[in-house]
Amino acid sequence: MSAPAPQSTPAPSVAFGGRIRELRRKAGLTLQALADEAGISVGFLSQVERDKATPSLGTLASLAAALGVEVDVFIVSPKPAGSVTRSGERPFFALADSSLRYERISTVLPGGTLSSLIVHVPVGYASEVTSHVGEELIVILAGTVRQTLGEATFILRAGDSMHYMGDTPHSFANAGEDPAQILWTGTSSRLRGPLLE
Repeated sequence: MSAPAPQSTPAPSVAFGGRIRELRRKAGLTLQALADEAGISVGFLSQVERDKATPSLGTLASLAAALGVEVDVFIVSPKPAGSVTRSGERPFFALADSSLRYERISTVLPGGTLSSLIVHVPVGYASEVTSHVGEELIVILAGTVRQTLGEATFILRAGDSMHYMGDTPHSFANAGEDPAQILWTGTSSRLRGPLLE
């Protein structure tokens, strides 16, 4: 009789809608003002504040930047040691009840500007549209992803890549029948700091 397959540990998560609302009110911002600054719709922001919707990590970073705080104010993730991360040993993290899971790939280098993650995208997932400062490069590791960039839509499969500026409105979705994996690398300083270091 074969041994049972090892089960993955659930990714830790945290709800942060109330914290966003608290910081927004302290800053004297309306829902509309914060949504405009972060590049998202006011309806989506309202759902996020009530923990009825979960933003992507990029959108959460945009909200943090608009509020003048680091993204780690909202969430905490594991810190890898050294400059090497090993497949199968990297811990996962997630945002609240989001079905996305993230693996931290990059480590901290003095003066470094890159952040990198493997994003695990379940079947049926579709992100919100977002835009923000920074440069992004994605490589599809597995599955099929529908990536929108401005008015254009692209179907990307394993091995395909896309390089773009984050200030162009963009979104992504799992367009296949299997989970997808995206290697995301970007220069956005909003995704650095204690959270991702």
